[in-house]
Amino acid sequence: MTNQSVAIEKFHALHESGCFVLPNPWDAGTAQYLQHLGFDAVATTSAGFAFSRALPDSVSAMPVDLVLAHVRQIVEATTLPVNADFQNCYSHDPDGVAANVERCIATGVAGLSIEDATGDNSKPLYDFVLALDRVKAARAAIDTSGIPVMLTARCEAWLVGDTDPLRTSLERLVAFADAGADCLYAPGVTKPNEIMAIVNAVAPKPVNVLVSTNNCDFTVSQLADLGVRRISVGSALARVGWAAFIQSARSIKEEGSFKTFANAASFNELNDLFER
Repeated sequence: MTNQSVAIEKFHALHESGCFVLPNPWDAGTAQYLQHLGFDAVATTSAGFAFSRALPDSVSAMPVDLVLAHVRQIVEATTLPVNADFQNCYSHDPDGVAANVERCIATGVAGLSIEDATGDNSKPLYDFVLALDRVKAARAAIDTSGIPVMLTARCEAWLVGDTDPLRTSLERLVAFADAGADCLYAPGVTKPNEIMAIVNAVAPKPVNVLVSTNNCDFTVSQLADLGVRRISVGSALARVGWAAFIQSARSIKEEGSFKTFANAASFNELNDLFER
């Protein structure tokens, strides 16, 4: 079996029972450190990567070639399964979705996601039929490739301010599941009853829940009790890193103080890790 085949097999197995955390590194070093800590898989973060390139988290700001090169970098940095945060697949039409999914598979990923957000504030979600056709196109591209990467379909209703995000998410995620999505995801849902409604609606397919802010009181075990199979953290780890950097830089500039360096990671620990 190829390395990608092994990773794909492991990634699918992780979703069959229990609940696992899928943390989101933003470069090769953070990917390797997450593997060092013992996580079972990782996922890219479009926002974390964009911020590292001085770009906003927008599909219009990041060319697909740049994203694919980043995904490949993460894949090559770790032996863990990698899921690509592939936003809207960097295309509006289903044919473009299929073509870019094929290119993403070629990076060596174990999975990838497709969103129903357009990136256009005036019309934030694709029409239902088009959103469904896009998922079908992604599914067909995977099947045609013969490489069974895991397809996660996302409904962005909560994130775009939909007037009835639960209703919209349930309608779309059920349809996406029927269209061949392997895992379903509605980032932004936080109420236990709504999480359970999504889990029950798409069962037995697994559900991913995003925990990306400090106002979410869930633990891994609590989300597992709700039936969640996968927990991702989106840009949260990257933003934690940015917060420490911003605090230290401001302290130097505004106070002339270097006291925040007391919280710095150990040079020797990082150096020794990357010498392996």
